[in-house]
Amino acid sequence: MRLRIETLFNELGGSLSLRLVSGRAGLHRAIEVPDLNRPGLALSGFLDYFPSERLQVMGKTEVTFWNSLDAGTRRQRLEGIFGKGKPAGFIVCHNEDPPKDLCAAAARTGVAVLATPVPTTKFVSELTTYLEEKLAPGVTMHGCLMDVFGVGVLLLGESGIGKSECALALLDKGHRLCTDDAVEIRRTSEKTLLGTGTRRLRHHMEIRGLGIVDIQGLFGARGVRERKLVELVIQLVPWQPGKHYDRTGLEERTYTILDIPLALHELPIQTGRNLAVLVEVAAMNWRLKQTGVNSAERLNKEILRDLGRGAAAAKPPATRRKRHEER
Repeated sequence: MRLRIETLFNELGGSLSLRLVSGRAGLHRAIEVPDLNRPGLALSGFLDYFPSERLQVMGKTEVTFWNSLDAGTRRQRLEGIFGKGKPAGFIVCHNEDPPKDLCAAAARTGVAVLATPVPTTKFVSELTTYLEEKLAPGVTMHGCLMDVFGVGVLLLGESGIGKSECALALLDKGHRLCTDDAVEIRRTSEKTLLGTGTRRLRHHMEIRGLGIVDIQGLFGARGVRERKLVELVIQLVPWQPGKHYDRTGLEERTYTILDIPLALHELPIQTGRNLAVLVEVAAMNWRLKQTGVNSAERLNKEILRDLGRGAAAAKPPATRRKRHEER
């Protein structure tokens, strides 16, 4: 994934009060990693390892140290920094004045220098969260993402099988829609998937026979949400007579998205089945499992225990069995 600095500037400019100081041509450069770098060692002359591919964030400490150096030393350090590889960009925090010689060197080499009044620690936290989300590995899937009892449920199935109708029934029962049809999923950590919708399609739904409906306009703010963790996958499939379907819940099935396995339930579509209720039960059962309670396994153990007791009671006592053998 790649993110242009111009996009970052446009999307965070208001909330983080970013302003462009110099190097407008550098706005077209791309960021490819979510990590940031505090270039204190580079400013002191240690350039054996300088991650130029990262955004360089300077706070009060770095600017104060830089201003304490003489002009010749600063010029030498700038030649080393920009000679090691063109930095992705510089951001000066805490309302500090960006050093003029740094701005001039960045402008000559096409590197953007931005400034913000936000304290350095807070800015680094906000920017890291933003970059991790924007640069996370992602995939777009055909489905519907719902918030059911706080569980992110991804409804999958072939076109026309009834995903949107099921989602509409869930909305009528008080649950919330994240997105329908195109679900953008990003892996924000090793075990976390975050789903959202495209900017134009978000909160709209296509219902065959009705057309496009605006869910937020119909149900209000309570019926929608911008994003949701994807935690449970429900696959809607056509009913096939004679096919084996899980009836005990002992089969642990998974659906892998971006190398992360998610719990999977396969629901066959048949006349008379209330899919919205089944999805609700699946979501509640998933939450129950997260607390360590697996109803199917618990019942199975109880049945096996009762069968074991019954078999033991049916056996004759050892003495009676011995006398019977002697006769």
